[in-house]
Amino acid sequence: MSSLAAPGSEDYSPENLLDRLSDSRALTHSYLYAMAREQSILRRRLPISAGRVLSVGCGWHPGRHLFPAPAFHLVAVDPNGDHVAGVLESGRADEAFVGAAGALDQLPDRSFDVVLYRLVMHHIAYQGPLLPAFTEAARLLTPGGALVVIEPGRFHPVGIGLDLANRTGLGPALHGTPDDVPLSPLELAELARRVRLRPELHAVTYSWRRLPVVLQRATTRLDSLGSRPRAALFAHTFMLIARPDDR
Repeated sequence: MSSLAAPGSEDYSPENLLDRLSDSRALTHSYLYAMAREQSILRRRLPISAGRVLSVGCGWHPGRHLFPAPAFHLVAVDPNGDHVAGVLESGRADEAFVGAAGALDQLPDRSFDVVLYRLVMHHIAYQGPLLPAFTEAARLLTPGGALVVIEPGRFHPVGIGLDLANRTGLGPALHGTPDDVPLSPLELAELARRVRLRPELHAVTYSWRRLPVVLQRATTRLDSLGSRPRAALFAHTFMLIARPDDR
């Protein structure tokens, strides 16, 4: 299986326009709301009460809020050794090791009930193709398992703006990094089909963490539309759930 080149995310500059303009209260409100929405969607659409979870590109937050201990045994993988040590020390993961998406050949086939990519595939997409990550996930999933991907969407107005900024070389100045790349939910769904996974799409939220809290609360009223297939395409943040096609 081919590995992805230059694993890890690009350097981040905090001296960017959006961070200077953002209110920390708005950011905190958005993060807490998004985590609750993620939990709600998975409770409805992924009725797994226990099992083994692989969180790829885990960063500091490998998804323990979605798959709590002790019911779930969470294995975290990240190219950054500090992240690996941090999630082990904090108890956010039960196991962790240094590794990269598409290059986890040491893990046996059908060894995980969930393979989770939470806000990490856009970093991978900046470095190279996503197909190796999908191929690997399909190999690692148990027959009743699921790949779960959470990402910023390309078709939301914010996603369109970020995409334009990246294409014109303004990404680092605007939002701190060149690899904050909004992704197409349609393309991710098609990649899932290519590796014989059945995809479904859900909107986590249509709101944006940079908005004032009052505007966030107004726009999140749209999130009740989130599981309608066409509406999910235009979410600010979407969730892909893809299961092995065992039919």
